[in-house]
Amino acid sequence: MALIIDTRTEPEHALAIACETLGEGLPVAIPTETVYGLAADATNPDAISRIYEMKGRPRFNPLICHVADFAMAEAHVSFDRLSRKLAEAFWPGPLTLILPLKPDSDVHPLASAGLDTLGIRMPEGFSRQVIARFSRPLAAPSANTSGKISPTSAAHVEADLGGKLALILDAGPAEIGLESTIIKVDGGEIRLLRPGGLDVADIEALTGKTVLRPETAGAAIEAPGMLASHYAPGAAVRLNASDVKPEEALIRFGGKPLPGEENAAIILDLSPSANLREAAANLFAFMKQADASGAKTIAFGAIPNEGLGEAILDRIERAAAPRE
Repeated sequence: MALIIDTRTEPEHALAIACETLGEGLPVAIPTETVYGLAADATNPDAISRIYEMKGRPRFNPLICHVADFAMAEAHVSFDRLSRKLAEAFWPGPLTLILPLKPDSDVHPLASAGLDTLGIRMPEGFSRQVIARFSRPLAAPSANTSGKISPTSAAHVEADLGGKLALILDAGPAEIGLESTIIKVDGGEIRLLRPGGLDVADIEALTGKTVLRPETAGAAIEAPGMLASHYAPGAAVRLNASDVKPEEALIRFGGKPLPGEENAAIILDLSPSANLREAAANLFAFMKQADASGAKTIAFGAIPNEGLGEAILDRIERAAAPRE
């Protein structure tokens, strides 16, 4: 089983053991402000292979590389003017940029799935301290079995991957609870590849440009989170429920009861006060609770498609997609 170290009470011990473990080519579960990540040395092919093996992740699905500062980022990718403006405004934070890889970057092609671009992010919190101490970028997808619900606590990681991991760093619940927003700048246009913890409206306000939404059908995989079926619980998922069938699990929003919910297996409200930020932070944890209730179906009430609601709906729709 994994060793779990609380970063709030033993920060120096956590940093030392994390860097030692990463240096041995082993993945470490690290806390970020978005979700918990399964991190490994992005320059070490054996370490990256272990990420794919632990998660059961398809190797055509690229990984995001996490950096401690701009100097580390610039050693591996080239910034255009608009991407730099975004990074300067929103890093550290829940924004991933897809940027051209530099020819002399030592990030291994396994991390980028052989693409000539790299998803890169500067996280906030203890994970950034780990990267700075380790002095190399960390490839870090979410610390869960591929396609399943993302973890927002160390307990979630332990329940899923604890038997495969040597080390889990525990910094408490993730603040944001959704993965990062992924953006790619193409010819001066800003393309959204995955909605996430950074509201697209904030990007549009900064740049004065409309962010283009993806054409999802048949789209090439350019970034994580683009697979049609993803973030899936064991139970089936029903969207925009207007009522609740007996023994379904209900996840609603805004304190609005639904007809039939008195016969639900469990009732969870993402935010009784209709706060989308609170809803985002609760989403994955509530999906896990609903799944653990034994219900065969999880019914989601309506959620507004605005602000962070766009990212919440993206995750729910992928959870509800047909599974291969």
